[in-house]
Amino acid sequence: MVRIRRACATLALVGATVGVAAIPAGAAPVAGPQSTARATACPTGWGSLAKTDAGVGVAPMTDVRTGRHTCFDRMVIDVPGAGSGVGYTVQYVDKLYQDGSGRYIAVSGGAVLEVRVTAPAYDPETGAATYPGQVARPLPGVDLTGYRTFRDTRFAGSFEGDTQIGLGVRARLPFRVQQLDDRVVVDVAHSWTATG
Repeated sequence: MVRIRRACATLALVGATVGVAAIPAGAAPVAGPQSTARATACPTGWGSLAKTDAGVGVAPMTDVRTGRHTCFDRMVIDVPGAGSGVGYTVQYVDKLYQDGSGRYIAVSGGAVLEVRVTAPAYDPETGAATYPGQVARPLPGVDLTGYRTFRDTRFAGSFEGDTQIGLGVRARLPFRVQQLDDRVVVDVAHSWTATG
């Protein structure tokens, strides 16, 4: 009886060692019904209501870039020289209409976020473009392949010193807006839950 217990214990130990050795270092755990992998804790409480800050438009925008994170997808609007004074309004809309003309701009996705910043896409002194966006076209240099939440981007133009962008997302999800030095950051969560 004692020999059988020792043999079982030895086999269990060898099996566990072989199982661990078979997984390369740094490999991600496979999630499954019996997985012990931990979910990432994500920020909560962002909500989906409009977010706004008056700010003061003092410099033109020059770039829009995006990034993928564990808990959210991120859009950054660069406004060099503006400091933390860039104003914004970010809100869900049924459809995106261009300021001034009222032209409808189609944006793909389950929901549309209208992103406005108090920074023109041109130099106010010369009128020269500072950002290469074309109205109703995707944002130049932004590739959303592989994003969990972002689906589409559209440049809606600049009108009276404000720049307007359409951001198509998978669904109406919580988002936050951060006003940082020389940029405005829009994060849209992957879900309503607190895990990534």
